[in-house]
Amino acid sequence: MSPSRTAVLSDVWKDGIFDNKVVFCTGGAGSICSVQVRALVLLGANAAIVGRNPEKTRQVATDIAKSRDGAKVIGIGGVDVRNLESITAAATKCAEELGGIDFVIAGAAGNFVAPISRLSANGFKSVIDIDLIGSYNTFKATVPYLLISAAKHGSKNSTGSLLGTGGRIVFISATFHYAGTPFQAHVGAGKAGVDALSSSIAIEYGPMGIISNVIAPGPIADTEGMRRLAAEDGEKTARHGVPLGRWGRKKEIADATVYLFSDAGDFVNGTIQVVDGAAWRLGALATASLEYPGILETYLEGSPDLTPLPARPKSRI
Repeated sequence: MSPSRTAVLSDVWKDGIFDNKVVFCTGGAGSICSVQVRALVLLGANAAIVGRNPEKTRQVATDIAKSRDGAKVIGIGGVDVRNLESITAAATKCAEELGGIDFVIAGAAGNFVAPISRLSANGFKSVIDIDLIGSYNTFKATVPYLLISAAKHGSKNSTGSLLGTGGRIVFISATFHYAGTPFQAHVGAGKAGVDALSSSIAIEYGPMGIISNVIAPGPIADTEGMRRLAAEDGEKTARHGVPLGRWGRKKEIADATVYLFSDAGDFVNGTIQVVDGAAWRLGALATASLEYPGILETYLEGSPDLTPLPARPKSRI
């Protein structure tokens, strides 16, 4: 069953603000990215979602298209963002079928839980390739269309009305690297690179009208990431790690996306929009309700390249 409008975005947004716009989203069948795309479609956009699994990608695209009468949403499966030719072909298909690309969400990501002592070089590289190289490839594949869209931004149609916003990209990052997070060295390194990439794009392409920003979700309920990283009672104890006392909602990531793509974000460029209830201020360990260093002992037991941890009082942070 498709989610209701209020489950996808806030009521403050005006219908039609993204009429005739096209959004291209990698990882678009994922739990967060699909809600971002659905919100944009509800507000008038058409979309192409890109993913590895053809059947899942098509199904999610079909479901999103039901959000608004007349919406066009295509699912492009079998795409590997690590391969520039693969993602370029997807961008070309989107532009040909939907008429261009105005907004990009670079949301494809890889993640698994592993301490460095058990993290292989190939495992580390795999996440870097998906998260960082994939984000770079996504921009390279879509930038020709973003430049065209950005050039239209600020122009007026025959009635004198502005043609709306365009030429914008949002990278989906994380907060793991802000203070360091155990068992996420590979993801933290990749996302730190994504943040730096977005900043460079903002500087180099700003004069051409392209706007590049990052959204860094914190602990978001009902997502695969939190199911992997949080303790079983994570939501009940969220007050220990999130100043607002709860986990976030996927619609709150969608709201941040609408803001950055709307004319409210016209002068917002090169930023990192952290959407986490200030959880990162307390450290990632607190968010997941983990005890340190006890959690290390649990995961590192038997690691061949480590000696036992020295005895010390356990503290919850």
